[in-house]
Amino acid sequence: MGRLHVVTGKGGTGKTTVAAALALALARGGKRTLLVEVEGRQGIAQLFETAPLPYEERKIAVSHGDGEVHALAIDAERALLDYLQMFYKLGSAGRALKRLGAIDFATTIAPGLRDVLLTGKACEAVRRRDKRQRPVYDAVVMDAPPTGRITRFLGVNEEVAGLAKVGPVHNQAQAVMRVLKSPQTAVHLVTLLEEMPVQETVDGIAELRAAGLPATSVVVNMVRPRLSGEEQLLVPHQRTDELADALSLAFSHAGLGGARDGGRGDGRGSARDGGRGGERAERLVAPLLKLGREHAERVALERGLRTELRAQDLPVRELGRLSEGVDLPGLYGLATELHDQWHTGAPA
Repeated sequence: MGRLHVVTGKGGTGKTTVAAALALALARGGKRTLLVEVEGRQGIAQLFETAPLPYEERKIAVSHGDGEVHALAIDAERALLDYLQMFYKLGSAGRALKRLGAIDFATTIAPGLRDVLLTGKACEAVRRRDKRQRPVYDAVVMDAPPTGRITRFLGVNEEVAGLAKVGPVHNQAQAVMRVLKSPQTAVHLVTLLEEMPVQETVDGIAELRAAGLPATSVVVNMVRPRLSGEEQLLVPHQRTDELADALSLAFSHAGLGGARDGGRGDGRGSARDGGRGGERAERLVAPLLKLGREHAERVALERGLRTELRAQDLPVRELGRLSEGVDLPGLYGLATELHDQWHTGAPA
């Protein structure tokens, strides 16, 4: 059975990158995934360094073990024409409606219709079967709207089903909601270890749960590498002078600062005995301690944010920051990280 993976996150968290990496990870071992874009930004094409995606499913990458990633940029207008043709068999009349601007009119008077069409197209790909009744795709990954509107985006079909009590519109909306509220759907929330994205993630999880929609995992993106011994920076304030003295003395003994300004540089001038080597060492220590305090504050903040995310009772996975920016090798590296964490942690 195919599965729908919805990837959301606050703007700037790299949700499109995570969605692309997830599609590659899920395609490993000869599987087929469909990566769906719904916001019209052509972010997927940029990541995979390919031409802008048309409104058709196109193979864009090969994953480890001969897996395939296909991609689709869903266009609301084309999706509406597909919808009308599927349920009302309009044929050439549909093309006439497009020329008359009826598509824009329909999505203007019913703003939620656009989201119905986008989610409906993704769910159709999940349900699609080949001639042997096997799923065409093992997984469909949707690069979805930001966390702030993900619950409304996924829940709009429920509103439509309530408004249209009978007929194909009602039936289609119900079918979509059956997929979205079932174990076939997983919603992954992408965040950074920063206060605003984490707060929006926590709020998004609560909203999804209140609406009966699945909140499945949290992906912390662009995590900085931990430094050896950084936890030791979290020292009580009253030890700052003691630490400064120790560093100044160590620098002086190492010969830092004495030769250029008349100090002996032989390690015999202490940090505070008036030796000029010690004075220069002290000047080195002050900015270093400032940097250390700032880093310690960052370490403490990230520790608290991790605790807040883990309190949501969801699997939390972390992806490192790419030092050279996001390119194809980096994207495949992130896919490997996700694959490894998927198989060593809780299933998603």
